Amino acid sequence: MSRTITSFDVARLAGVSQATVSRALRNLPNISPATREKVARAAAELNYVPHGSARSLSTRITSRVAIVSEELTNPFYPALVEPLRQHLSDNGYRTMLVTDDEDDALTASNLTDGSCDGVIITTAARNSRLPDALRAAGLPCVLVNRTTDSDRDVACQFANAAGAGHVAELLTELGHEHIGLINGPETISTSAERERGLKDALEQAGRWLPSRLIRHGDFTAEAGRRGALDLLDAPVRPTALVCGNDYIAIGALNAAKELGLSVPEDLTVIGFDDVAMASWELIDLTTVHCDLSALAWDAVDSLLRLIGDRPADCLRVTAVDLVLRGTHAAPRRG
Repeated sequence: MSRTITSFDVARLAGVSQATVSRALRNLPNISPATREKVARAAAELNYVPHGSARSLSTRITSRVAIVSEELTNPFYPALVEPLRQHLSDNGYRTMLVTDDEDDALTASNLTDGSCDGVIITTAARNSRLPDALRAAGLPCVLVNRTTDSDRDVACQFANAAGAGHVAELLTELGHEHIGLINGPETISTSAERERGLKDALEQAGRWLPSRLIRHGDFTAEAGRRGALDLLDAPVRPTALVCGNDYIAIGALNAAKELGLSVPEDLTVIGFDDVAMASWELIDLTTVHCDLSALAWDAVDSLLRLIGDRPADCLRVTAVDLVLRGTHAAPRRG
């Protein structure tokens, strides 16, 4: 059986890097005509065709965009992926879904085989090297609902700090003084921004969020349940719990029920995102509404600009609103 020819073989024959091969075969800018021709000749000599190639090597247009997502067992991701897919479809692009395996190098190698024209990343830690790896391979990418600590990345996100500030204002108006936070991982930008926004707004109102009243975990209902049980076991327990997302908040509601606490009479619980089930009558969660369709539109627009070699804003922020439902009230006195 003959060995599969790879971009490494083309790069070695042409005397260039693999990143240059990728950019040349995708007809991206900043490649000289002489280098482009040298790469094309090497690819032709080796009969090299990148995976998923249905167009000529001279254009390398696939009309496909890859979306990097966590496993879809978390309902937030299907709710985000669907408007991304719809907006991409409206612009003539098909969607490839790639599950993030937490290995940036492996994920990058799976994406830079010529099978797509660009990448939307919906899950990344603040120190992720995936955007750098994709750029080095000449593949446009946009972060969605995430940012990294790099100032080179193009990203679209919600106004997380402002949304948390709205929550702090509500709790202050209601008279809560003992406020707890159950948040996602500190390595994730959404967690860090929501925590910072809550702390800053509470401090401006003359209240503080001490570290003893903060718990970090996954963005899951079980993490919310465990965090709430821990915080509510304190001698002076919080009268309000702010949660990093709605699934954490649902877990906190379950913990309150386990402890025989009435929501909102004994405990206020507030979420973030406004996922579909937050509005169910059984849950009726007070939360911060995040417009996923608007965020998806910004992300697709930014990516298409990059694919078309047009400038895109480094950061686009989608506004959020506080939705008042049935899980908040003034703290019980006495």
